[in-house]
Amino acid sequence: MDNQSTKIKYKFMASDKEVIKIGQLEIKFLLEASDTNGQLTMFEFLVPVGAKVPLPHYHEHFDELAYGLEGTMTFTVDGKIVELSQGQSLFIPRGIPHGFTNLGQQTAKALAVATPGLIGPGYFKDIAEIINAGGPPDIERMKLVFKKHGLVPIINK
Repeated sequence: MDNQSTKIKYKFMASDKEVIKIGQLEIKFLLEASDTNGQLTMFEFLVPVGAKVPLPHYHEHFDELAYGLEGTMTFTVDGKIVELSQGQSLFIPRGIPHGFTNLGQQTAKALAVATPGLIGPGYFKDIAEIINAGGPPDIERMKLVFKKHGLVPIINK
């Protein structure tokens, strides 16, 4: 191999990325698929106490890791309740149903990593458009957005 083909490319990512607001939730991408050759995406998500959260779901084609940065989030993973606090991590393999909420007494923030990097800001912007429109969310539209981005919603009737 020549020296050109063995060079590793490094990228320093700016911290002034856009914050996507979905109701009270805030999502800030730190790494997008285009930054990592599609290997992963990474974003922070902030969940105020009592905030409405996304439908429980699972991912068809990517795994997710959540790492607690502040406060405590309550995840339900494959039917089991898991508390994610500062400094703790939670691995959610593709195909495993999960959801989260903030039942604590302070705003919670976590870091999420999806691998491969198949979810990006587009999903969150599409969901924000539905949620931020006001009134009850259009569940059928949300299901279409989930499907478009490789998520499968779990609707309890």
